[in-house]
Amino acid sequence: MHSTPERILHLLKTNGPQTAEMLGDALSMTSMGARRHLHALGKAGRIESFDKSEGVGRPRQFWRLTPEGHMRFGDAHAELTTKMIGDVRRLFGEEGLSKLVAERERDMRLTYEKALQGKAQLSERVEALAAIRAAEGYMARVERDGEDFILIEDHCPICAAAAACQGFCRSELALFQMMLGEGARVAREEYLLDGGRRCTYRIGKAE
Repeated sequence: MHSTPERILHLLKTNGPQTAEMLGDALSMTSMGARRHLHALGKAGRIESFDKSEGVGRPRQFWRLTPEGHMRFGDAHAELTTKMIGDVRRLFGEEGLSKLVAERERDMRLTYEKALQGKAQLSERVEALAAIRAAEGYMARVERDGEDFILIEDHCPICAAAAACQGFCRSELALFQMMLGEGARVAREEYLLDGGRRCTYRIGKAE
């Protein structure tokens, strides 16, 4: 069972900035109890507070993850990955890097095709895709918005690699479209590397 501080970090990661009252409600504890944990996490450098105005009245105090707090969720071998990408680019140029991205996409396609096999309905395919991504460390989940599905990825375990080579992100978006089929449309709505808090994808039936 996760400790209260770990649960707080997880809530801030998945839900974004929260007040002590919000976290207290989510954890079935008083806001004062939540505040004690928040201050401890703040001293450890994992979270930070900021004031946010919400119309009339005094600004409210919200808490969010710091870069160190985000690192708590891990980026798979970030430093080594970034160096290797730089080495590939230096030794083999952009063409060599493109071949690396294509090879990763090929491997992912084989894995994803196997997981989605036999799932004909779009809803089944989206849920299966989210399950794969969750197992890969993306903290993926699905929500409904009317007729559409929203694939939410609260974490990116290859963020350093994606920052060094955004071809990985373009490749993944193309792979999602390929796996969900011609009858689906996929559009990225939030993008971590473009200032977003996470990556989200809107998926619906093609016009």
